Amino acid sequence: MIRQPDTQIPPIYHRRIGDVTVTALSDGVLVRTHEMMRNVPEDEGNRFLAAAFRNTFALSVNAFLIYTKNRLALVETGSGDYLGPEAGKLLANIKAAGVDPDDIETILLTHMHPDHSAGLTDMTTGKPNYRNAELVVHENEPKYWFDDAAMARGTDREKKLMFQQAREQTEPYRDRMRTFSDGEVFPGVTAMPLPGHTPGHTGYLIESAGEALLIWGDTVHMPEVQVPRPEVTMVVDTDPAGAEASRRRVFDMVAEERLLVTGMHLHFPGFGHITRDGPSYRFVPESWQQTL
Repeated sequence: MIRQPDTQIPPIYHRRIGDVTVTALSDGVLVRTHEMMRNVPEDEGNRFLAAAFRNTFALSVNAFLIYTKNRLALVETGSGDYLGPEAGKLLANIKAAGVDPDDIETILLTHMHPDHSAGLTDMTTGKPNYRNAELVVHENEPKYWFDDAAMARGTDREKKLMFQQAREQTEPYRDRMRTFSDGEVFPGVTAMPLPGHTPGHTGYLIESAGEALLIWGDTVHMPEVQVPRPEVTMVVDTDPAGAEASRRRVFDMVAEERLLVTGMHLHFPGFGHITRDGPSYRFVPESWQQTL
């Protein structure tokens, strides 16, 4: 008897960068509304979506394993149980990829928003999901999210989902948290600070055997809108002008260097290139690769 499929295959995609393997994993999606964006009228935002055959403001949430020199790092930990049932699937997908979370030795965070750091720790037990991993993050992230004065200025939602979440989720890692300002943070991986979205928002440049990939974090949330309109910022940007400046700087750099990029909210698996399109830009997804 033929059984009709009723579940999707695990969202796992491997990409070689020289001698390094980068595995994209999905944490799920976050469905939001136009109100998440600044500097673009609702009808214009909807036109961008319609042109891409999309009718919802759905954000992919991606994370990445980095295999290098018999070592294993994870970039981001997903949403855990903080942001609803459509996300929080990263830990299961890591296991589906054949990886024991205890084998991950380093966790690199681009920043401490809940769709990036809320999978560090089990909310129910308070125990770390990655028992042997050090936590690596830009020095300005804990400096900001652990600042009581900054927390007091936030809305109730920001206090709970941003500041309190960051503190709760990182607590089991406090004695093994390493901060940086720039430089190499893992073999073959160099931090590229991209402040604005958050004070310590950081991309990670992977270089090996003449090839390179930039994991640019949250440089883009809504690719259909923010790539052609880089002035569009997000309500969760701590410094909207700084976020726009970082985005334009990255777009110019990767377009000029023809550098492969991926990010946490590019549609899975997210690998592609930025190219100039007149006075603006265009994202060109990379073709699916069958072999490593």
